[in-house]
Amino acid sequence: MDEFNFKTIARIRSDFPEKFGIPRQSGILKKLRSQIVFEKEFRNPDAIRGLEGFSHLWLLWIFSENVRDTWKPTVRPPRLGGNTRLGVFATRSSFRPNPLAMSCVKIEEILNDKECGPVIVVSGADLMDGTPIVDIKPYLPYADSIPDAVGGFAATAPESRLQVEIPDDELQKIPVEKRIALIELLRQDPRPHYQDDPARIYGLKFAGHEIKFRVQGESLTVIDII
Repeated sequence: MDEFNFKTIARIRSDFPEKFGIPRQSGILKKLRSQIVFEKEFRNPDAIRGLEGFSHLWLLWIFSENVRDTWKPTVRPPRLGGNTRLGVFATRSSFRPNPLAMSCVKIEEILNDKECGPVIVVSGADLMDGTPIVDIKPYLPYADSIPDAVGGFAATAPESRLQVEIPDDELQKIPVEKRIALIELLRQDPRPHYQDDPARIYGLKFAGHEIKFRVQGESLTVIDII
């Protein structure tokens, strides 16, 4: 069997230090900002020359928290409640023969940092902080956008179904520029789809804080922000 080695060309800086709560797909949380920081070998500004002419990027990255030696032909997509098995290649599950992932993100700005070289600020990323990125490619609307494509069991975007309540004194603990992203994240219901315990208190780490919340019916209430 052929094997290939990939170099980590960059890493993401995001507000998610762990997997719980990360958006389930890229582009869902449009106010969520992250930074692409290149590894030292790839901090040459010439490597991104011309990128300013594009609005979006494809990121190819590694499910670094799910690297394993074995694989299974079927998985349980969260979108279907975690009870229905489908073929691994019919899903975007992180449990794959090769732990590769892709995300489409929007370029917000390109910075020139004295220490890190070119840094790409993006929105809509669904990566945990520190995730290794192995390639970056520009999004091409004429080739990558297919208006009549069929989306199978995930044909429509998940609804932002929860009403979020955050006491003002707790919300003040979150930087102003991150509050909308936090609310959007909570509205998407970050809990596993198979969990529905109205008495359970969940903890989600975001932007240097732990968000404690409870979900009862269609209402999510933040109890404490630590």
